[in-house]
Amino acid sequence: MSDLLTGLNDRQREAVECTEGPLLVIAGAGSGKTKALTHRIAYLIQERGVSPWSILAVTFTNKAAKEMKERVAKLIGARIRESWQEERMDDRVVAMPQMGTFHSICVRLLRKYAHLLGYENQFTIYDTNDQQILMKQLMEEHQIDEKKMNPKAVLGAISGAKSQLIDAAEYHKYTHSFFTEKVAELYGPYQKQLQKNGAMDFDDLLVNMVRVLREFPDVLAELQEKFRYIMVDEYQDTNHAQYVLMKLLAAKYRNICAIGDDDQSIYSWRGATIKNILDFEKDYPETKIVALEQNYRSTQKILDASYAVISKNRKRKEKKLWTERAGGEGVKVWMARNERHEGEMVAEEILRRLREHESPSYREFVVLYRTNAQSRVMEEVFLRYGIPYRIIGGTRFYDRKEIKDVLSYLRVMVNPRDSVSLMRIINVPARKIGTKTLEILQMFAAVNGITLFSAMERASEISELGAKTEVISGFVALIRSLQQVAGETSASGVIKHVMEDAKYRDFLADGTSEGEERLENVRELISVAKKYDGLDPGMSLRVFLEEVALIADTDQIEEQDNSVTLMTIHAAKGLEFSHVFVVGLEDGIFPSSRSVLEGDLLEEERRLMYVAVTRAREGLYLLHAQERLLYGEYKSNAPSQFLEEMPDGLIERNYSVVDSLSSGVLPRGSGVSGVEERLKDMFDGKSFEEKSYATAMDREPARNVRLVPMEDDSNSTPFGEQDRVCHPMFGEGIVLSLVGGIVTVMFENPTYGTKRLALSIAPLKKVG
Repeated sequence: MSDLLTGLNDRQREAVECTEGPLLVIAGAGSGKTKALTHRIAYLIQERGVSPWSILAVTFTNKAAKEMKERVAKLIGARIRESWQEERMDDRVVAMPQMGTFHSICVRLLRKYAHLLGYENQFTIYDTNDQQILMKQLMEEHQIDEKKMNPKAVLGAISGAKSQLIDAAEYHKYTHSFFTEKVAELYGPYQKQLQKNGAMDFDDLLVNMVRVLREFPDVLAELQEKFRYIMVDEYQDTNHAQYVLMKLLAAKYRNICAIGDDDQSIYSWRGATIKNILDFEKDYPETKIVALEQNYRSTQKILDASYAVISKNRKRKEKKLWTERAGGEGVKVWMARNERHEGEMVAEEILRRLREHESPSYREFVVLYRTNAQSRVMEEVFLRYGIPYRIIGGTRFYDRKEIKDVLSYLRVMVNPRDSVSLMRIINVPARKIGTKTLEILQMFAAVNGITLFSAMERASEISELGAKTEVISGFVALIRSLQQVAGETSASGVIKHVMEDAKYRDFLADGTSEGEERLENVRELISVAKKYDGLDPGMSLRVFLEEVALIADTDQIEEQDNSVTLMTIHAAKGLEFSHVFVVGLEDGIFPSSRSVLEGDLLEEERRLMYVAVTRAREGLYLLHAQERLLYGEYKSNAPSQFLEEMPDGLIERNYSVVDSLSSGVLPRGSGVSGVEERLKDMFDGKSFEEKSYATAMDREPARNVRLVPMEDDSNSTPFGEQDRVCHPMFGEGIVLSLVGGIVTVMFENPTYGTKRLALSIAPLKKVG
């Protein structure tokens, strides 16, 4: 037996040895597909005598391509070079196969053939920013207001058309709205300008390579002869253009190996179609199919849970993962009272597990959620518990641009002297207040010893402003109007007015998926603000801004490598962790509300759930809440239907505990009654405003206390005055006061002195 086959299981070996004709490798999660793929490439070279230059292997990410190259180089004894030239090593010639992403392969080919399409072979590749600049110029020429029609949305529509190989002329057939008509109007000029500039965008790299193969038969014949063996990784993620490209190249020799997992096809929103992998045998009737079903990652209970969900999909190829790993924990399905309790349960379990190890490793834990906006509560809870975390594929909630923009509006309303916040929003959304205008205003403010906002109020006195006087006066009127609203409305209501009156909603709702996500983040900020709706209007906004400022400051804690990972499920594909927490498992959230009504979308949501579950090696926790404040609204959704699809024999529920809570009977030792008594004591002697604030924060007591008994329950209640507390960084101190969620502590260490901390996040522990 060849050394290359040693260490492979039977199915992997079968995939490696099948070198001639079309091969479809259905590789389940954690089944060692990269190993099978790279060994197959090495086997072709060393055992079948295939020239490395005759092998083409494509994948989707630079990371995957790099790993593929490194593994193959090690197997065949070559050194990696970013070219297709031979490499001399140990006095012998060792060549590397041609491997890379779809785009990198197409770039290499187009550097040779682009002139056939009227381009210079040394064409420029436009990135996203370059594309937007060009599109803005074209929209201005066509008198299309970018405030009403976002250039990114137009480019997104053009990109979607290109992925389907629909050119500008053909696109006119698909117009069905004002937006698509404008896209059709811009598509042709956009392509002409690209070519005039000697440039291609990323979609053009694929489209133009397909054009070369279709329009120049001699080039197609040359490349078919060159690439006799083709391998496509993650085939389920291919779009139509990538599918056609590979089909054209493989048409002569038909030695194409597609490797992937239809159960992990989760990118339809960016053009991928599951149809390509499901219909592979229709294109190649003589296909041999090999299913990699032995899993090297997860326990059998986790695999069985994943199968229970994914097997409900109709559009899939049947396979069932198994493992030689015996035993394993049951899958934990936990119901929380609300989103904060959900976060506390996650934090407590992480800390409990870490206490079992001498050297805690936070990096073994991940929290997965459906949308980025869900990270906000987890961040606040982790900060409170002192758990280091990092966010992958997203920005910390209070660092997101849209959140900073809205908060800046609120800060200017409360304090017009705040020039930093004022400068941030003065031209957001765009008001045509440019650098020159700002310089004039700042000079006037400096000369007269007044604030920038005061200068704006006196715009009519500044002759240099000319026609800009009216624009600036309009902005001042907007702020004054919002200030009046703030005196009459709660914090959450004020944010809603900012969204409408300042046209910020229209600014975010630009027709792109990113715009919709930004809107969701602002709705989540409204969720935060709702906690203060019980206060008097003016106080509501001030206290909200104060607490948010404290949370945002704490967010600046330096990120550690040894951290819990927070990420969306989409971002987690291809990764694995010892312990996985999936939160927000309620119908309407996961699966999403749209998917419940559309069969194909629901099947993709189920595949997304399959991806989430199969990230776990040992511990899997699936959490849902009885009630959730999300996007500014309280929701009481049913548990996700995916949870109901898992058989009871696989899962361990905490429902018996929570059922007693929902019936009003609290478990012994929960300490909730003690919390209520101490809250009463704390409110005695406080002002009416402070009582109102505490009442608002405690509208639902369960939001700020843990409802499931833990090993150490001494810290589940708010602190009272004169309580002795300990902070991991500041040391021990005495609680001087507690107003709502703000606790003032005088620390013994004079370096820190007296500090005001947000109780919701401060990792304080009661001493004694």
